[in-house]
Amino acid sequence: MLTWKDVINFSLKGNPRPDKRVEKTEAEWRAILSPEQFYVTRKKGTEPAHSGALCSAHEAGRYHCICCDSPLFDSTIKFESGTGWPSFTQPIKENAVKYERDTSFGMVRVEVMCNTCDAHLGHVFPDGPEPSGLRYCINSESLQLQKEKLTHE
Repeated sequence: MLTWKDVINFSLKGNPRPDKRVEKTEAEWRAILSPEQFYVTRKKGTEPAHSGALCSAHEAGRYHCICCDSPLFDSTIKFESGTGWPSFTQPIKENAVKYERDTSFGMVRVEVMCNTCDAHLGHVFPDGPEPSGLRYCINSESLQLQKEKLTHE
């Protein structure tokens, strides 16, 4: 389980290696993403609070990167933070996301990106629920929910 200390270490000393890399030109990203998705993921934008379709999603499944389809978060680690963005306590695996120090807007934060394609996802904060204490505050525009298929026995 990742902790705030791990997050800070990754942001300062380097991130885990991704399983694969996906790289495209700006024109290629624009061709496959909506204008809102492009703004958030490729230009490090932020959707307005409480505007994202996935804020109130509670279906079982996995949240994948909207850009490259890499699995990032699982529905079992999603929680209601009251912030207006989907929130998670952990990535689906240690090398799914990468971390960078973000000093924009006069604040010091830790930016979270897809480790496969560098899409901006949001930020992580040390004010989440136990046991990790982490809150990954993620833009809905950067995610797609792949719902679990129900099996009948």
